[in-house]
Amino acid sequence: MYNSLGSRPSNMRSDMNIPLPRRLWEHPDPKSTQMWKFKTCFERSVGRIFENYSEMYNYSCAERAKFWGYCFEKFPLVYSTMASYDPAKPCVDESAPMFPPPKWFEGININFAQNILYQGTSEGQPVLSPGKEDDKIAVTEVREGSRPESIRNTTWKELRQRVARMAQAMRARGVKRGDRVAVVASHSMDTLAVFLGVTALGGLFSSSSTDMGVRGILDRLQQIKPTYVFFDDWALYNGKTIDLRPKMAEVVEGMKGISEFKGIVSQPRWLNSPADISEVPMTHTLEEFISTATSSEPIFEQVAFSDPFLIVYSSGTTGTPKCIVHSTGGVILSGHKEARLHHCIDETSTQLQYTTTGWIMYLLGVQTLVTGARAVLYDGSPFFPGPENFLKLVGDQKVTHLGVSPRYFQTLQHNEIIPKRVTDLRHLKVITSTGMVLSDALFEWFYDIAFPPFVRLDNIAGGTDLAGAFGTGNPILPIYVGGCQCLSLGLPVQVMDQTVESGNIGVKVDDGVPGELVSTNAFPTMPVKFWGETGNQRYFDGYFARFKGVWTHGDFIMIHPITKNVLFLGRADGVLNPSGVRFGSAEIYTIIDADFGDVIQDSLCVGQRRPDDSDESVILFLLMQPGKKFTTDLVERVNAAIKSEMSPRHVPKYTFETPDIPVSFDGGNVKCFCF
Repeated sequence: MYNSLGSRPSNMRSDMNIPLPRRLWEHPDPKSTQMWKFKTCFERSVGRIFENYSEMYNYSCAERAKFWGYCFEKFPLVYSTMASYDPAKPCVDESAPMFPPPKWFEGININFAQNILYQGTSEGQPVLSPGKEDDKIAVTEVREGSRPESIRNTTWKELRQRVARMAQAMRARGVKRGDRVAVVASHSMDTLAVFLGVTALGGLFSSSSTDMGVRGILDRLQQIKPTYVFFDDWALYNGKTIDLRPKMAEVVEGMKGISEFKGIVSQPRWLNSPADISEVPMTHTLEEFISTATSSEPIFEQVAFSDPFLIVYSSGTTGTPKCIVHSTGGVILSGHKEARLHHCIDETSTQLQYTTTGWIMYLLGVQTLVTGARAVLYDGSPFFPGPENFLKLVGDQKVTHLGVSPRYFQTLQHNEIIPKRVTDLRHLKVITSTGMVLSDALFEWFYDIAFPPFVRLDNIAGGTDLAGAFGTGNPILPIYVGGCQCLSLGLPVQVMDQTVESGNIGVKVDDGVPGELVSTNAFPTMPVKFWGETGNQRYFDGYFARFKGVWTHGDFIMIHPITKNVLFLGRADGVLNPSGVRFGSAEIYTIIDADFGDVIQDSLCVGQRRPDDSDESVILFLLMQPGKKFTTDLVERVNAAIKSEMSPRHVPKYTFETPDIPVSFDGGNVKCFCF
């Protein structure tokens, strides 16, 4: 008996022999890695030997206070202590329930921007580390199709000065601790300066990509009520320039009545001159905004370890997007752990994370800077003017760590592009892949055909909700075909199912049996809250309503009984995930109900991903109003509305007419499922 994912129901034991997958890679000298060195030092600290990674992982979850406390001491964080801080006290109350989320490192004050721009000593004070020396390049900015002479480099000294001026300008215009500042912008130096500028003041940062429609943008902004929105004046993608000033004007109109909103700041995007924004109300040029800075002296408002600094978004099947608030210290500490131990990033590294600002991977790209590594910010299509150009950039910039998605690999494979024949990849060490399931065929293509054998394919999975990864890479373990190499240190994960007898108590299943990914104890990057919510009911419903007392993530997974690889099989919560872009069906229903209610009676949006499919397909079913006809023209208008109001990534692959919409036992619509 098998379910729709081709696996047995998860309340059955794994009593069949599961074959050992093919081994593709292993480190030639694992003892030279940061992970191994950390393991050795951690063993001395706790007075025990871990025979393998699994033992260290289990200990890091069972003794979370010891593990995260050691990470706090080991990694060079910049922080200060309050009079109430007691270093002998555990960094978290391990007896506290997961909900509401417990406080971590009480008595510690910290600032996100300061940790990016400086590095701490053993006492937590900021210093210039070898990775963050004044004249070393911190950021390289590249546009699609850019010639080498047009690539822009920014040193650490220049970055600090730029962020200081941005923070000073924000403060001069009244931005203060706790205020929200948002961007609708590209992956650029300007956007990074806004991110670090507002967090330097103790404010909260929010980002959306420029291809998002006005409705999608306002669904976010109207909830968080930012003081300012920094907006690119033009967008460039696949050789086409798009004027964003009409979108600016619509956003200003949509923000009327929100007293906190003071206006838009227009960011110029590498054209001959900044766009004329004189016809856009409540809008300043970036130059005008920065001119109010009183000095270039840095400002770093210290906030509590668990205080918020970032708002990201995740959509469910009903309602507006969830405004997920992440903590300052949790993200900094976890960022060190993931970058240094799991991804092997240090001050000698150069990372290029291909992403938009609307995805959680934008944070990962910024987090890389905490190690002193150089970040390459890429804006535009990786396939313009041809697929070879982006790969040549990777070689020319001597990128050591590249972040992409399985869809990127699929496109290269489909076009018969072999990266190692296109450019010199001798400096490349790790490629991270995330956003959707990486197929077994692409694992083998990666090593058999596409990339040099020494490159580690770091398949990771986690996401927006935890600002990190549950399933991740590991330099001291072999790579096998399929899944993620291991579970991430300090994040307690189990695979659970639910039986009729257990009610809402999750039942742990054996390795080799599919089930739902749950976390059984609190971790530092649990969201602080959902912005604007009183009482935390939506927070509870999002993570704790499924199984009592544990965090349910919404992914259907299996742990391989031999390799301990984490196999992500699909979403278990109805969230759609085409090409790694997660969104809720409610976003589609809102547009159909508002714009097509006169002709469409009801709709159903579902995701389909069969075992042999390389990607998930979004399928939309339309129930017509009596007397109204389903036509090609209607489908085109629906798709155009979804593209305009949300983004091109939200457009369904297939749209069909249906004679009825299924309902649940209580008569409510079954509004999303995957098959």
